[in-house]
Amino acid sequence: MIETERLLLREYTPDDYDALYEIMSDPETMQHYPAPFDEERTRRWIEWNLDNYAQYGFGLWAVVLKETGEFIGDCGLTLQNIDGEMLPEIGYHIHKKYQKRGFAKEAARAVRDWAFLNTKYRALYSYMKYTNEGSRRTAEAVGMKKVKEYPDPKNTISYAFSVTREEWIHKKEKDGTDNS
Repeated sequence: MIETERLLLREYTPDDYDALYEIMSDPETMQHYPAPFDEERTRRWIEWNLDNYAQYGFGLWAVVLKETGEFIGDCGLTLQNIDGEMLPEIGYHIHKKYQKRGFAKEAARAVRDWAFLNTKYRALYSYMKYTNEGSRRTAEAVGMKKVKEYPDPKNTISYAFSVTREEWIHKKEKDGTDNS
């Protein structure tokens, strides 16, 4: 479990299905995906993450408000095909009623720090459809810079953002903090 000022990030359980389906089936929340998720795709999303935990020791984690215990989305680290390369990606989905409150940024920063402290990856990525301004702002807020723009059959054009371990360390040293 990862803890931030306002959030807990924990492994998914099958009991998270209803709350996750509310997020992933919403056309507004999923506007940058080819389509909102149906019930089966939502179940597969949870199963995929359970498999990721077993295989890699990480995946997307449930994002829960510490104050209330409410499930508000997910954020974590997965291996994604980014322009033909399998790369460690920080992904995030936050319920639309909790967007624009800094929860995605808070969760993504915690995942970035966890990944650099607990894996050997030299860089972390986030990729998104070129129209996804919210995801772009979140990537930039965790220190990522746009490193690639490429044609993508799912997204027409995708942007890839990245932060290196060296950039993360430099920012920590500059700020004199354990987290940036």
